[in-house]
This record gives sequence, C-alpha cells and structure tokens, in this order.
Amino acid sequence: MAPLTIGLTGGIAAGKSEALAAFGRLGVATLSSDAVVHDLLEGDLLRREMVERWGPEVAPEGAPTDRGAIGGIVFADPEQLTWLESKIHPLVGVETARWIATLPPDTEFAVIEVPLLFEGGRDGVFDTTVSIVAAEDVRRERAAARGHALVDAREARQLTQEEKAERAEHVVVNDGSVEDLEEALSALLAKLRG
Repeated sequence: MAPLTIGLTGGIAAGKSEALAAFGRLGVATLSSDAVVHDLLEGDLLRREMVERWGPEVAPEGAPTDRGAIGGIVFADPEQLTWLESKIHPLVGVETARWIATLPPDTEFAVIEVPLLFEGGRDGVFDTTVSIVAAEDVRRERAAARGHALVDAREARQLTQEEKAERAEHVVVNDGSVEDLEEALSALLAKLRG
C-alpha cells in the first residue's frame, strides 16, 4: 500500500525544517525538496544548461555550483527565475516520485517539505497539505538567530504565511519549543490515521 503523502510548507522562519526533522523523529519518511534542488544543481544536465545560459562562473569546472551567483541572477530578474524554475520543478517532481516509489511497502506517511508548495502549484500532487505557522515576532527572532533578517525579496516571491495557512488542509502553530511542535505533529498524525 502506498504511503499517505503530505506536502509540508510554511512561512519563512516558521519552522518548516524543524517540523520535517520532528516528523522524522516520529518515524515518518521525510524528504526536503530544497535538498533535492541542491543535488539537481550539482547534476551534469542542469550545470551544463546554466553554464550555457549564464556563463562558466555559475558552475566552474571541478568546483561546486555557485548558488550565491545563481541567486544573484535569478532574484534580480524574474525572467531568469522563471527559466530556472521551469528546468528544476519537473525534475524535483520526478525525484520525489522516485523517492516515494523506493519507500518500504509498510511506510505509513511520506512528508515532503516544499517551501513554494502553493506558489508552484504542487499542492495537488499530495494526499494532504500542512502549513507551519509562527507569530511574526517569533519568526523574526528565529531568522535573526540564523544570521539573516526576513529577506523582503524572498518573502515577496511567496504567499504570506496566512495565505499558505488558508490554503493548507492542516495548520500547525510553532510558537513554542521543539517538544511542543513534535507533540502537535504527533497529534496530527493520529488524526490522519483516523
């Protein structure tokens, strides 16, 4: 039997990655689409296409892809971002499907973290969706602790966390401790089991 697939999203610094880790500690199969993108950016096909489009400095031979340089290009020019997303999104879909297909047959849940779940129209590929939300002051504190402010340019590309929460089938508030988050996710899994 195939696992119940859960698309996980949320606002910047709301705690998506922490929620993914908590799901993992609860015994759930987890995948970060950001990690998949990171791997794809190092793959020969995408590196070759990016070099053709933007020059060798974005993916120097024998060196890792320069994600900072790519970010500088795509966040400054929406057309370049659209091009890159048109290359990456289908590949992420293929890799995600491949990952799900390789899970053991008794896997109950598969959680895939997708920061731009609704923006990329990917919500329909999952059995259900979860949005992690946190109070604005909590999000700012977390972002500052990670060494960066909530970046307006990044936030401008995304739906607000309120819009994500509105579209998600389940919303988990992450204003407390890691233990509180894990408890809330455990309760959600129990609810999904029916």
